Amino acid sequence: MKKTILFLSLMLIAGILAACAGQTPTDSAGDARTLTVMTHDSFAISEDVIAQFESENNATVEFIRSGDTGAALNKAILSKDNPLADVFYGVDNTFLTRALDAEIFESYASPALVQVPAEFQLDADNRILPIDYGDVCINYDKAYFEENGLTVPTSLEELIQPEYAGLLAVENPATSSPGLAFLMATIAEFGEDGYLDYWQQLVDNGLVVVNDWETAYYTNFSGSSGQGPQPMVVSYGSSPAAEVVYAESPIEEAPTASIIGENTCFRQIEFAGILAGTPNRDLAEKFLDFMLSPAFQEDIPLQMFVFPVNREAQLPAAFTDNVDIPEHPATLAPDLINANREAWINAWTETVLQ
Repeated sequence: MKKTILFLSLMLIAGILAACAGQTPTDSAGDARTLTVMTHDSFAISEDVIAQFESENNATVEFIRSGDTGAALNKAILSKDNPLADVFYGVDNTFLTRALDAEIFESYASPALVQVPAEFQLDADNRILPIDYGDVCINYDKAYFEENGLTVPTSLEELIQPEYAGLLAVENPATSSPGLAFLMATIAEFGEDGYLDYWQQLVDNGLVVVNDWETAYYTNFSGSSGQGPQPMVVSYGSSPAAEVVYAESPIEEAPTASIIGENTCFRQIEFAGILAGTPNRDLAEKFLDFMLSPAFQEDIPLQMFVFPVNREAQLPAAFTDNVDIPEHPATLAPDLINANREAWINAWTETVLQ
């Protein structure tokens, strides 16, 4: 009888031990918490990078993709009294003032900001933290300029010269983010009193306008397909790196490059912040810290083709070998953009499309 009881007891203990051994670390440490992150549709990051955060913090990260930057921000503002997420990623400097005026973010000075240059930290109260940046530039087809013995322009002013007639494709700023960025570059260069005259000169010189970046880059631009009619297009400064990464056959050098003269590129900075009212404030802070860590920052370039803001982050070879970073990109004060964005677009429409 005693042997039977001892045997049953040992079996019970073994079963308990087996059950414990089968538990995941999440189970043994308590239920994993869920962190919800609202983003624009272009957000991308490697699954293993997110898995690292989840493992280190006993958490599950869920993403809500909510349209382009403007649409996503509108959604966050409209739901501010009952926030849909804990963290918002994707506000850029063209929507910065609007986002801050809506008071949807809580301040958080991440310790990781010591690795971020001051030029990217546009909110003194740290309601939103810089995560990445990129430049919208004019990209050109190297082969076209070489084969036609044509000098690559180095300034916006040169684009109105007769030798470049009909060679530039741009996107409508009312329907395209890079189109809007290029419009702002012209305002930074020629001022509010002179940019419309400049655009009229571009139109007179055969400017081609399309509605979206995909059409401009893949249909109009000769550098991507080799068949488009325009050898210059408004695109991203990182597009030459993408040409290398996504080439059908391996290539050592991008067939395209960017014009990076003073004020020829407009710099976009993207931010993330903790949404006010989150019940997961501590976990949200950890996620922002993680977004600024080397693990996250070094994954950004080949996922979203933008640059990390952490000065310690290493760039992939496709970027270091094929992307030129402008020393003097165009910028405009966020409050100036916020106050005039719609008026600028309307005036551009009347000048260029009428």
